[in-house]
Amino acid sequence: MQGGIFRVCVVVAAALFFQKENTTLPEQEDDIILQMKDHEEKLQSEMIRLEQEVSKQDLEVPKAVEEEEEEEDNQGLDLWSTLSLIIFLMIEIWRQDFQDGSAQDSAPNSEEEDYLVIGNISQKTTLPDKVVLASFHDNCIRISGNDFWRMREFVEGFADDLLEALRSVCNRDADMEVEDCIGVGSMYENWRVNKPLLCDLIVPFAPPEPYCFQFQLWCCSGNDVPPDRQGCGRIKVVKANEDGSGCLCGKSNLGEDMLCLLHSKNETPRATDTTEDLLCSKNTPYLAKDQVMKWFQISITKAWNRISHKYDFELTFRNLDSPGALKVKFRSGKVIIFNITPVVQFEDTDAYFVSSFNSSSPPDVYWSLSLAVYEKNLLKSLAKKLPDNPCHLSCLQIVSFLHRKQSSLTGKSGLTNYHLKTALLHLLLSKAPSEWHPEHLEKRLRDIFQFLEKSLQEKKLYHALIGNKQVSKDILIPAQFQASEPLNLFRPLVLQGELYAKTVESFHEMLRNAPVLIQEYTTHFPNGLVPASSNTRV
Repeated sequence: MQGGIFRVCVVVAAALFFQKENTTLPEQEDDIILQMKDHEEKLQSEMIRLEQEVSKQDLEVPKAVEEEEEEEDNQGLDLWSTLSLIIFLMIEIWRQDFQDGSAQDSAPNSEEEDYLVIGNISQKTTLPDKVVLASFHDNCIRISGNDFWRMREFVEGFADDLLEALRSVCNRDADMEVEDCIGVGSMYENWRVNKPLLCDLIVPFAPPEPYCFQFQLWCCSGNDVPPDRQGCGRIKVVKANEDGSGCLCGKSNLGEDMLCLLHSKNETPRATDTTEDLLCSKNTPYLAKDQVMKWFQISITKAWNRISHKYDFELTFRNLDSPGALKVKFRSGKVIIFNITPVVQFEDTDAYFVSSFNSSSPPDVYWSLSLAVYEKNLLKSLAKKLPDNPCHLSCLQIVSFLHRKQSSLTGKSGLTNYHLKTALLHLLLSKAPSEWHPEHLEKRLRDIFQFLEKSLQEKKLYHALIGNKQVSKDILIPAQFQASEPLNLFRPLVLQGELYAKTVESFHEMLRNAPVLIQEYTTHFPNGLVPASSNTRV
C-alpha cells in the first residue's frame, strides 16, 4: 500500500516536472535549466534504487519481521517522498511564475494590440493647421445664413398650407388628426453642409375620438421588447373610456328623458372600428408604421391635388419608400427638397416616435424614439456658455463634409451624420467651454476623430441624452429616458460583423484621405478668395 502511494507521488511529480518547456523563457536562464536537468537525473536514479530495495525486502524478509521493518522503512519512505514532492512542486511553481512574468513583460496582450492597431490612425493623421482649416471651412463648407432663412421660410410656409389642405380632405371622425409641423435636424441646428439644402419636418398625429395611444417602452420593467429593438417602443390604440375616461353616454343607457350635453340626441354612435381602420397591424391593437406611411402618402397626394392650382411649380415624391420625402421643382429648374415625417408624440413631452417605411419588410409595430427637439435645445443651451465664434459647429461641419465625400467613394457604411453629432454632444458635455475657442479648431477636430475611433473600436457609442447624467435637468428630458440605462447606438455593428468591418475600413480611409482632400479644396481658393458662385456650394 505504502509503495503504491509512493509510486503515485513520484509519477505526479515527474508529470509536473516534464511539462513542455515554455518557449518564452529567456535565454539567459539556460544555466538554471541545466541544473534542473541534473537534479532530475539524480532523482530518477534514486527512485530506481529505492524501488529495487523495496522489491528485495518484499521477497526476502519473513512476514512477521517484514511488518515491523516495513513500518520503519515506510516512515522513512513517506518522509522522503513527501519532501521530494514538495521540492518538485516548489520548483515547478517558481518556473511557471517566472515564465508567465517574462511573457507579460515581453509581449502586450491581444486587447492592447487591437487597440494599438485601431487607435493609432487618428493620432497619426496629419491635419492642416488652424488657418488652413478655417479657410477650408469658410470657403468650401459654410453656407450663408440668408440661404438658411430663405429655405426654411419657404418650406415651413408651404408645409403649413399643405397640412391645412390635408386636414380638409380627411374625415375628422375616422382619420388621424394632424397637428402643426416642427423643424428638426441640421437645418435647424445650423450645421447643414449639403446642397441642395434639406429641411426635416416632423408632423405629430393623434387618433380620432374616442381613441388614444398607450406606450410600451423598451426601458420599462416587464416589457417584451426584443434586444435588437432597444430605443424603440410599441404604440397601442385603445378607447379612452377603457381607462375610466371619456363620455358616459357611450357605455351606459341614459334613458329617453336624459340627454348628453356633449353629444346630440341624433348623433348615432359609430360602429366599432377595426384595427385596420385605425392603422394597426393585422389582428393586433398596435400601430403599424407601414400602414401609417401609406395613409400619409395618400393624404399628401389628395392635399396637393386640392391646392396645386395656387402654385407655379411641381411637387413630386423623391422616394416611394419615404412618402414624406418631397421635391419642389420650379420652371426655372431650381429644386427644393424637404422631408415631412409623421410622428407620434410621447405623452405630453417633446419626445416623438418616428415612423419609417420599407416596402420589402413585414409590418413592424416597433417605433424608434426621437429626442431631436431636446437635442436642438441642448445645443442652444451649451452654445450660450461657449466663447464668441466657437468652433464646435465648424468641427461638426468639417467631419460631416469628409464623411459625405468618403461615402460617395466607398458607399454608405454604419456611420451616419447622427453619430457624428452625438460625438460632438459628448465632447461639449465633457470639455470646458473655453476649449471651444476658434483657435482650437484643429485640436477639437482631432478630438472628434479620436472619440469616434475609440467608439468604433469598443463598438459603443451611447446616446447623448438617454441615461446620461451629465445632461442638465433644465433640458427637461422625460424622467423615463433620463433614468434609463445608456443606449448604445452602435449595437447594429455588434450584431452585423460585415457592416462593422466596412464601417471601420471606411472611417480609416476617411482619416487617411482627410489631409489630401482638405489641401486639394483649399488650393483652389488662394488667400481665401472664392468666386461668388462657389461661396456656399459644396
